[in-house]
Amino acid sequence: MKKVNIVKLAIMLIVALASCKSSESAYKKAYETAKQKETANTTEETTVVPAPSTTSSSVRREKVKVISGDVATLKAYGIVCGSFSLKTNADALKSYLQSEGYSKATVVFNTDIVMYRVIIDSYDAKESAISARNAFRAKYSYREDFQSAWILERL
Repeated sequence: MKKVNIVKLAIMLIVALASCKSSESAYKKAYETAKQKETANTTEETTVVPAPSTTSSSVRREKVKVISGDVATLKAYGIVCGSFSLKTNADALKSYLQSEGYSKATVVFNTDIVMYRVIIDSYDAKESAISARNAFRAKYSYREDFQSAWILERL
């Protein structure tokens, strides 16, 4: 009688374990539904982003001192393409820009926040500086660090 009970228990255990086995079709169905959701999400994520306005642009006002470059060429509105806490990094970017044809590249220093700014060119009119900044961004569209170029108004 004990042997019969042990055999029955073993059969029930085998049936119970076999019924918990996942089938390949269940995995396939779950995979296909996940793929459908993924393709639905990618089509929903496509949104139109308006182009940044070229006329209205924020201008930072700072008191700066020229470190390297010609003081006479620095005008009211400068295009800043890099900000560094170390002068050597600012000088390296200035050298790169000069080799790229930006002969008026200048390094200025803001004593209030202890930052070196690299200015590629400067203008008397804000609109001229904005259009030059946008042209600079377009020329170096492959460089993410130049996409954050901004306008500095000298105090």
